[in-house]
Amino acid sequence: MSGKRDEGRKPKSAAEDEGGSIPIDPELEAALREAMKSVGESETKRPAPARTAPEPGLLDAEPVPEGEAEAVASRLREELAGTEDRLLRLQAEFENFRKRALRERQEAAQYGSQNLFKDLVSVVDNLERAIAHARESGGGDLASFLQGVELVQRELLAIFEKNHVTEVEALGRPFDPSLHEAMAQVESGGVSPNTVIEVLQKGFQLRDRLVRPARVILAKAADGSGRNGGGDSAG
Repeated sequence: MSGKRDEGRKPKSAAEDEGGSIPIDPELEAALREAMKSVGESETKRPAPARTAPEPGLLDAEPVPEGEAEAVASRLREELAGTEDRLLRLQAEFENFRKRALRERQEAAQYGSQNLFKDLVSVVDNLERAIAHARESGGGDLASFLQGVELVQRELLAIFEKNHVTEVEALGRPFDPSLHEAMAQVESGGVSPNTVIEVLQKGFQLRDRLVRPARVILAKAADGSGRNGGGDSAG
């Protein structure tokens, strides 16, 4: 029985008898060594990562000599003193400007009409002369008195024009509630309704600002169908 079993087994190789190791092919071993050598050379030739040089900072600066540092500090103190002096001067100039502007504004509010009243003084003088002349003549010389009053009127209107005061145009114009104040309406043939047919009191403007509206009488249609700008009479 044992002889038959031994006959069925395969005979072991010499390599297996020596310890079970498999012999390496010399050509394969040479190829492996060549590959390992190539890998080592490539690792050796790979460049090392570049190191960034630190930027120069304050700590890297060379120390300033003591004498030079004192000179720099002295110069900076002088510049600071000069800047403070200029600042104080500017502050004083601004304060003077503010006070002067305030004083001029107050004077304009108090004496802004000085030139106007200076012109009106001559009008008062002429009016007093006309009145005095009428009294001396006992009221008989009405023509001279009228001429004196007309002179005063022309002088006043000239002063108004000089100061940009103009008369509101009203007579013969359509009623304008922003410029006119209707006191009454009267039937008037041949005139469009709401047309100013009479001025009771003149109106005046200072530049584009209304000082006083013109008080007027308006025309209305005979059948009373005209629009009433201010009623049949003053309210």
